[in-house]
Amino acid sequence: MLDETAYAYLLGLYLGDGHILLCRKGVYQLTLACCDDWPGLMQEAADTLAIVMPTSSVGRRQKNGCTEVRSHSKHWACLFPQHGPGRKHERKIALEDWQLKIVTEHPGLFARGLMHSDGYRGMNRIRHHFNGSDHWYEYPRYLFKNESRDILELCGEALDLLNVNWRYSRYNTISVAKREAVERLDEFVGPKY
Repeated sequence: MLDETAYAYLLGLYLGDGHILLCRKGVYQLTLACCDDWPGLMQEAADTLAIVMPTSSVGRRQKNGCTEVRSHSKHWACLFPQHGPGRKHERKIALEDWQLKIVTEHPGLFARGLMHSDGYRGMNRIRHHFNGSDHWYEYPRYLFKNESRDILELCGEALDLLNVNWRYSRYNTISVAKREAVERLDEFVGPKY
């Protein structure tokens, strides 16, 4: 039985920093690229792989500046039908009905996975010049950057389900910057760790 809460988070991670390779004998390898700066996130990714596919072991492979967290199973291709040749932003990414149901029921975990992969929570600093001097204003915000228009739209839909106000700050970047929206998203995501 699929753990839908873990799957919602893993789907977000996969759409951001994951890929699937076909190995020998019909076994697939699901790999998540995790930045070494976030060991807690890396551990959460490994734990989530183990929950979603409890019969498969989870391994790690050190790369330059990141660690690949990966698992092998004949079933990864079934759980992630979006896999395919080439980069995600160069092909159509659409969720199956059963995946949409999971995302609709667990939009916070899906958004958490997206933000943990291709997202950022940090301080935005704005400089205003008046009365002959500079004044600085800081506020927290989230940014989600992805080259796939389809994945950006999935992120926006999840944020809508959470009643989180967002906008495109660039063609490939979603911004959550209003105080109430950041506080709401903090309930599900928070800073990387």
